[in-house]
Amino acid sequence: MSKPARGRLTAAAASMLAALGALAALAAISPASSQAFERSFIGQFKTVSTVGSTVPVLGAGVPGNGDVNPYGVVQVASSAGSLVRGDILVSNFNDFENLQGTGTTLVQLTPGGGLSVFAQIDAARLPGACPGGVGLTTALAVLPGGYVVVGSLPAANGEARNAKAGCLIVLNSAGRVVETISGPPIDGPWDLTAISAGPFATLFVTNVLNGTVEGGEKPTDGGTVARIELVTPPGGAPQVTSERVIAGGFPEETSESALVVGPTGVGLGPEGTLYVADSVGNRIAAVPGALFRGGPGSLPAGGVTVARGGFLDGPLGLAIAPNGDVVSTNGGNGEIVETTPAGAEFQPVETEAGEGGLFGLTVANDERGVYFVNDAENTLDLLH
Repeated sequence: MSKPARGRLTAAAASMLAALGALAALAAISPASSQAFERSFIGQFKTVSTVGSTVPVLGAGVPGNGDVNPYGVVQVASSAGSLVRGDILVSNFNDFENLQGTGTTLVQLTPGGGLSVFAQIDAARLPGACPGGVGLTTALAVLPGGYVVVGSLPAANGEARNAKAGCLIVLNSAGRVVETISGPPIDGPWDLTAISAGPFATLFVTNVLNGTVEGGEKPTDGGTVARIELVTPPGGAPQVTSERVIAGGFPEETSESALVVGPTGVGLGPEGTLYVADSVGNRIAAVPGALFRGGPGSLPAGGVTVARGGFLDGPLGLAIAPNGDVVSTNGGNGEIVETTPAGAEFQPVETEAGEGGLFGLTVANDERGVYFVNDAENTLDLLH
């Protein structure tokens, strides 16, 4: 069932839980550490090392299907089930034939490069709706209790004209799918970020298929950011308590080389502002008061521009640094860029991934580096 919470929570209970979840989450969004940086966070790192391959291949004790094109990346904060603290989860967007929107595997790498398959998702066995099937995106997070949420934007035969709305897929800590979240406002979930406190979690999800397929490679302005509130009852899977679009008007378009381009990476700053990588607009946008917004309201289409151009070159993945700055990957040239909330930029870091090589990234749990995926080489790398 695609909306598992609807039949188990009354409207009043859902509203109360959502409010409690938002308040708890707000209390949780302090900077990652008390360390203050008066300079660039990524500027202290000079070395890029390959952690390991992200391709699940047959042999060497690693079952897999040869999926390629790693997109999403998240480091596990707490051990649970098959998840090991410090390991890194990666989602694959393409299958072994390199068809986009057809990847079905989540792989798990140790910091030393050991590879295992956390989950291989069968579209025919999903417990709920996921229009179009499975094509795992950059949208990836680990929630309390070891539940993993990953986005699906499927495209039969890897063709943009076949792209469907997809869903969010929820797996338990053993890698088994337990539910899906689909239907409005989910429409092509492209990336997400999550914050949590106790049993409460809040997801911010970018969506890139609101009119995109119909518009083809002509940009439309239907891209959105949706906020989804969840609560995980004792012994149960996460349940949806609230869903709403909090920002819209982001440009999006289909692409022969990238399938679809639109609002991608998202990260919640310590002041409660959500930052969005606007890939088509080549900018970083801001959505103030993201935890409590009732909707787009008077927010400009595409949010408030923080930075445009400069060192940005097709920003895709996005994360918040311990100093509150925005760190993003450039799809256009393989550089990682750091932007302050005021829009100032530091000298970018060259990863040698080249054009089309970068996508998702995450700050390492110990804050001593940044993990990122290299699509060109199908590897997980570390800037340290």
